[in-house]
Amino acid sequence: MTTALVTGASSGIGAEFARQLAARGHDLVLVARSAAALERLAADLRAAHGVRAEALVQDLSAPDAATRVAEEVAARGRTIDLLVNNAGFGTAGHFAQIPAEREHEELMVNVVALVGLTHAFVPGMLARGSGAVVNVGSTAGFNVAPYFATYGSSKAFVLSFSLALWSELRGSGVKVLAVAPGPTQTRFFERVGTEKAAIGAKLGTPEPVVTSALRALDRDRGYVVPGRGNFGMAHLMPRRPRKLLALIGRRVTRQVADAMSPSAAR
Repeated sequence: MTTALVTGASSGIGAEFARQLAARGHDLVLVARSAAALERLAADLRAAHGVRAEALVQDLSAPDAATRVAEEVAARGRTIDLLVNNAGFGTAGHFAQIPAEREHEELMVNVVALVGLTHAFVPGMLARGSGAVVNVGSTAGFNVAPYFATYGSSKAFVLSFSLALWSELRGSGVKVLAVAPGPTQTRFFERVGTEKAAIGAKLGTPEPVVTSALRALDRDRGYVVPGRGNFGMAHLMPRRPRKLLALIGRRVTRQVADAMSPSAAR
């Protein structure tokens, strides 16, 4: 039986990944900061699917987070066959007014921990000739996003990093997938501080995002943008000149900055 490690598993898309992977028969290591939420989910998955599911509590903004997770996984005698880098959060507003330490934490979770965990587990997958990495990005990673400058740029990194690895590892038996959901009903908007961060889009639910992701992973597609509307928006705007894209983006996203006091909630 294969084991999947899911970060940000206490709620939202991460919890849905855990549920659907358990239904597929995967054992699970669930990573997040909330011990109580992880233990509840692990107990539910064990009862519903008979899989081995356990919590691993770790703040992924810590500088040594990936090392700590990898060491704890090894201490428990677990081998990770599927890594789901789902943990992440966003900041929004005028860049100069967002606390620098908050954006540092954002990059540590969205970028540094994601790369560190991939480094920790991909070598073992390559040695076994099988495995997979799923990195959860955002449609924001396709566009220039004023007032979401750090968040959008971090998700652009996730997309580029994932596709580079997907190409590099082809033929090795290890799959890599970037998932770029549009606005989704998760704690993201609570943490940002306003649902206007959806920029007028209707919020989707985590279930079809994860269903699309696992289907795309099975087919080794490299990346997937769940939802036709999201796919269209992700691929339309980048065809325009980048400076024009930045100016158009500013007009669209300015409403978020104007609707909120300086905010960068986790």
